[in-house]
Amino acid sequence: MISKLKIASAQLNPTVGDISGNVSKAQLAFRRAKEAGADILVLPELFMIGYPPEDLVLKAAAVEDCRKAAEEFAKMTEGGPAVVMSAPWAEGNGLYNAALFMRDGKITDIRFKHHLPNYGVFDEFRIFDRGPLPEPVEFKGVRIGLPICEDLWQPGVASYLADKGAELLISPNGSPWRRTALSERVEALGEKVHNEGLPLIYVNQVGGQDELVFDGSSFAMNGDEIIVQALKSFVEDFDVSTWEKDDNRWRCTSAVLHDQLTGHEADWRAMCLGLGDYVRKNGFKQVILGLSGGIDSAMVAAIAADALGPEAVWCVMMPSRYTSDGSLDDAKDCANRIGCRYDIVAIKPAFDAFNEMLAPLFEGTQPNTTEENIQSRSRALILMALSNKFGPMLVTTGNKSEMAVGYATLYGDMCGGYNPLKDVYKTEVFELARWRNKNNPEDLLGGDDPIPENIITKPPSAELRDDQKDSDSLPEYDVLDDILMGLIEHEQSVEEILARGHKPADVKRIQHLLYIAEYKRRQAPPGVKIGSKNFGRDRRYPITNRYRDVVPDTE
Repeated sequence: MISKLKIASAQLNPTVGDISGNVSKAQLAFRRAKEAGADILVLPELFMIGYPPEDLVLKAAAVEDCRKAAEEFAKMTEGGPAVVMSAPWAEGNGLYNAALFMRDGKITDIRFKHHLPNYGVFDEFRIFDRGPLPEPVEFKGVRIGLPICEDLWQPGVASYLADKGAELLISPNGSPWRRTALSERVEALGEKVHNEGLPLIYVNQVGGQDELVFDGSSFAMNGDEIIVQALKSFVEDFDVSTWEKDDNRWRCTSAVLHDQLTGHEADWRAMCLGLGDYVRKNGFKQVILGLSGGIDSAMVAAIAADALGPEAVWCVMMPSRYTSDGSLDDAKDCANRIGCRYDIVAIKPAFDAFNEMLAPLFEGTQPNTTEENIQSRSRALILMALSNKFGPMLVTTGNKSEMAVGYATLYGDMCGGYNPLKDVYKTEVFELARWRNKNNPEDLLGGDDPIPENIITKPPSAELRDDQKDSDSLPEYDVLDDILMGLIEHEQSVEEILARGHKPADVKRIQHLLYIAEYKRRQAPPGVKIGSKNFGRDRRYPITNRYRDVVPDTE
């Protein structure tokens, strides 16, 4: 029986479905762990196929390819170190989320995930079978528990492992980012550590996968809940922690302890990582977006430059007769600050052509949102034409406040492949823009002060008619966002929202707009999950829906 263990935590960024590419990453981590003299290398949850694989694991060929790749990879462990590799695993009539313990050139132990999350963004219950309570794995005389992600969030598994004599817990994870992620993990997992007195090595995935972003932020705790290891946030990282047994307890004696990110910087990096990985993993080299001179498009341009580099960002200003000189100046200033390509394509010829084409049918009517939407859709046509001709992915720029109330044009400004602002309210857009102008972390690829102050301070406007302002159609954004936060993030009743001092007419109207815009959101591109309840994976409301929480008619 040994009294010292060196455990390598490999916080890596897999690509879902890229089994050979993920194995290559694991091989590099293995060589690094071997050179460092590690006893065990730990990889994130379902690393072989990437997380979340969703219905990809229902394809038998994909699961079988994972098995073959795992068996081949295990041969590397002849002579050490051992490896905790996670993969989908078919056994009997079941399909499991499995942790594979590899040593001496083969897979010697397999443990299945017991608790399958079926809430929020998770839907594992429909694709995996629930495994039995996992027994500890014995390695060099040490009994090790291998709880997989949710197994540590729910009661039962940690206590069972402790009762079965486990001495420490090693947990592969695929825990997505949201603003409360770090505090929730420390609280929930620390409770299990406290209750059982078992040290924990927690290894989380990093990277973007469609709407989800995984921040990494892997860590380890002693049995007294003290965090003794912390890897970096939002980047791949690697560390070997040293554990020694003293007085019949394992304690960490050596590990890195980085600051893990929260607040505005964490939000910004999540958007950069989500957009950057979506672009790269889907084979694009460049993005294109409409730069209007407003804050949303300016912020998306800055995010894209930070994630991909200014040379991979193409901004197009598409003025109409309603576009102000100030917006033209602001857009050009923003593009110059970012250092990206900038072009101007006026939409007047297209708008005039559509008006002429439709004139016989529109005769006798007055201009309204129809003409406003024609302008927006003309811009989408231009951007998609440039995307099709030259290959950049079109990025859309609508924020969560707009998406919530339908203040966006379907097949117009909603047109695109990805939206980094999809889960960010308008008031948060202003806060994040101010943060970015004051901060320029060295590993972000954009420059200093990318968003002109005038863009931040001027009243928001779609500029689709004369003297238009967002406040003509919507309450002020601080009022709107507070109502929306209550309706969306907290599922509050109208009475609870009114108790904060809002006007009944505002609450009634915003609730109605939120419900009737559901059909638009179903057709919106994916975007980074930032908060507690994003549109799509978290919040799934029916499109056809007559329910309304009753709002008093009196002020």
